[in-house]
Amino acid sequence: MRVHELRPKAGSHQKKTRRGRGLGSGLGKTAGRGHKGQKARAGGSIRPGFEGGQMPLQRRLPKRGFKNPFRVEFEVVNVEALNRFDPDTVVTVDLLKKHRLVRRNLPVKILGTGDLSRALVVQANAFSQSAKHKIEAASGRAEVV
Repeated sequence: MRVHELRPKAGSHQKKTRRGRGLGSGLGKTAGRGHKGQKARAGGSIRPGFEGGQMPLQRRLPKRGFKNPFRVEFEVVNVEALNRFDPDTVVTVDLLKKHRLVRRNLPVKILGTGDLSRALVVQANAFSQSAKHKIEAASGRAEVV
């Protein structure tokens, strides 16, 4: 078999429908758009949420809540997850990424869930108080980067 002999499997390839090309084509005259009206015209689409001039739902409902523009979102790692590192290791953000404890590119915060059984030097952007106490109780250091 040669490249020029290759053909798609029978019935797998359908010809493109040519709309508005005469009555014999099956989609002539109005080309499947029905008769007159906004949806029959070029560019005549109705925007999402439009309710025919009635006050739309998104405007009838009250606005709620507050979004703090200064909020800092953190990638969190619990103290118990740091037990996988060897004692006296300097745990950096890059090392946490390498071990898949941190996935996104956000500042890292260490939280105090669980226990730490080895002395580590942990470098992160933020620490909870309990995490700091647990790291120092295991004779390690918590350094803010």
